[in-house]
Parts: sequence; structure tokens; C-alpha cells
Amino acid sequence: MSKKNKKINVITLGCSKNLVDSEVLLEQLIANNLTVEHNSNNTDFDTVIINTCGFINDAKQESIDLILDYAKAKKQGIINNLFVMGCLSERYKDELKNEIPEVDEYFGSNNLKDILNSIGVDYKKELIGERLLTTPKHYAYLKISEGCDRTCSYCAIPLMRGKHKSKTIETVVAEAEFLVKQGVKELILIAQDLSYYGLDIYKKHKLPELLTKLSDIKGVEWIRIHYTYPANFPYAILDVMSEKDNVCNYLDIAFQHISDNMLNLMKRNITKQETYDLITRIRNTVPNIAIRTTLLVGHPGETEQDFEELKQFVKNVRFDRLGVFTYSHEEDTYAYKNYEDNIPENVKQQRSDEIMEIQRQISQELNSNKIGKQFNVIIDRQEGDYYIGRTEFDSPEVDDEVLISKENNKIKIGDYYIVEITSSDDYDLYAKFVH
Repeated sequence: MSKKNKKINVITLGCSKNLVDSEVLLEQLIANNLTVEHNSNNTDFDTVIINTCGFINDAKQESIDLILDYAKAKKQGIINNLFVMGCLSERYKDELKNEIPEVDEYFGSNNLKDILNSIGVDYKKELIGERLLTTPKHYAYLKISEGCDRTCSYCAIPLMRGKHKSKTIETVVAEAEFLVKQGVKELILIAQDLSYYGLDIYKKHKLPELLTKLSDIKGVEWIRIHYTYPANFPYAILDVMSEKDNVCNYLDIAFQHISDNMLNLMKRNITKQETYDLITRIRNTVPNIAIRTTLLVGHPGETEQDFEELKQFVKNVRFDRLGVFTYSHEEDTYAYKNYEDNIPENVKQQRSDEIMEIQRQISQELNSNKIGKQFNVIIDRQEGDYYIGRTEFDSPEVDDEVLISKENNKIKIGDYYIVEITSSDDYDLYAKFVH
């Protein structure tokens, strides 16, 4: 296709790591003098590029449904070109070609140059580390590595994203400096596995050093750590968190389960006791830390006893933030090849609901304990009668929010303010402006 007078809609599904890939693509397209939008609902596009997710069944179905919608639009002449990229396309390219041939081309997860070539434009290597932000301008996701070397039984991510490959410290710092120049104040570190950072190119854990260098960048107010792994945890990052005021007392670490039976079946390389010891050490080193975790229920072999242990784990630890996935039987994973998916879907969902009800009560209690206390919050947006903000203990999109009445307040989006919590509900806080 010619680049003359072309308008492109890039649609992103899935996680924040996908979002970063789309932002890099958008910057390249703009540099080639193309008109672009992101996740637009408009219909006046010549070309649509869908960045898909292939993580679990629901995500795959969402991606397929969207591809089918735009394939229909192409048949009707509403759009001229349709391209598909990302995790689903990486994993099922041949099947998708056969089932949905209306798509002009399918690309995998790391085919940026090929996508640009197919659109008829050049890859601009001078733009390495630059991207068009689709988040509010005061925060951005910073992807420090790609892929995963873990061998968890249930996980298809290594099949879609490949082996772990760290960016160099210099590359990440340069990208962070670029983001700060765009007005970013909060950096949210992401990867398939942050804990592994540096082991491939430096032969040792380098996340603590990277955190230190990022925290020294002028203009970085908050740094947030997402997607860590419990086995062989890089404890030195806790020391950096304690020493550096702009490294948030926040840790996203996926425990998935607690019973030794399930940890073994899931190939998690950690035991129940080691898990409890890790949490104790984290909280002893950073006493006021907020811990976010994800759990997986319904994995083959999960007994009622295993599930009872998991519920007790949630009650014992009282996580600040928690999400639950139900097991999805993913082709070519270890679990798919070696286990029978023998737990009914309704049982999986029931277990998920039970865990989330326990967590709802915990969250309600933790939030009520914050009433009368003051917090520093960053304001993300206005919504209805409220300004919506977050404390350092909350990540955008997935965690609690702080709602501040707009009445008599002149608050600027993207700035920090001290507020006092006046009331709370299960997952949100209400506050008044202090200064």
C-alpha cells in the first residue's frame, strides 16, 4: 500500500506489554508521515492493525471476535487493509490464515520491521527507545525485557514471546529519560519476568542496579515494580526500595498457589514454607509495602484440600491486592501434554469466586483502616463529580483508586497532592484535599 493519505487505527488487546509494543509501532508510523489513532471507534480508516492477546481462552476469543469483525468490515469495503500482530498471531498464525483469510498478513510478537515493510514504510532505527504514549502523559509502562525462561506447567507465554532477553541498562535508562522529557513522572516497570532481569547478558541479577539508576533520573517521582517471580527472588531490590524515596513500596509478585502439591504440579520451583518465608522477609525489610499477587485455581490435580490451603493462605497473608485466574488448558504447555483438564469449569469459577470474596472482605478492612490518614496521591483523571487519583500503593487500571470531590478544588491532572481519607468501600477510597 502507498503511504499517501493513509489513516491507520492500531487496536491493542491484552496486557501492558502489548500496549508498549503498539506505542512503538505508532511512533514509527507517525515518523513515516502516516495519520494514526489508537483504539479508535471511528470508521474512516484505510487500514486497521490489531495487536492480539493469546494468553488464555477468554483473551483468545476476544482477539478472534475482533479480527472477524474487521474482516467483515474489509469485505464490505469499509476498510482496505487488515493486519494482525501479537501473541495470538505468533502462536496460531497458520490456523488463522486458514480460518480468516481476509486478513492481509499475520505477524508475530516481534516483527516490527516486517509490519512496517508490509504497510510500505521504512523502519526508523534512530527511534529506538521512543514511542507514542497512549497512557495519560504522567505515567508510562517501561518494558525492560522480553520473553521468559521459566517452565511453569500451565503457561504459554514462552511459546509466544520466546526466551528471556533483557535490554541493557543503558538502553532502559535512555528510554526512561525520553519518557521523562515527555512529561512522565511515574515509571511502571514491566516484563514477562522482572526477577530474571540481567541474568542473560550480565550473568547476575541486575534489577537492583537498574532501579537505582532509574531512581536517579531527575523528574522520576515514582517507580513501580510489576511481574516478579517468587523463586530465586532478587532480595536486593527491597533494599533499594527502602533507600530510595521514589521507588514505590509496592510489589507485584505472582504466587499462583500455596500447597506443595500444586506448586510441584505447576512446576513453580518453590515450596509452601519458602513462600511464607519470602513474604515475611519482604514485609520485614519494607514494613509498609503493598503486595499484589495473582492466584490460579482449577489447575489439574487441585484437590479440595489444596484449595482449602489456598484460602487459608489468602486469610493468613492478607494481600493488599489480589487477582484470580481460572485454569485454561493451553496447547503445547507441559500441563496440556501431561495432565487431564479434569476440573469442571463451574468448579473453577466457584473457587475463584470464593477467593475473591475472602479478598473483598480483607480489602474492605484494610481500606477502612486508612480512614483519617493522609496520603500523597497522583491525579489520573476527572470523572463525574470526582478527581480520580492513586497512592503509591496502587497501580493504574488494576488497583484501588482515591476519589476526591471536585467541589471547590482546582486540581491539575498529573500532579501530586496530599489528601485525607474520609471514607472507603471494598476497593476504593474517598478523600478530601489537604494541600
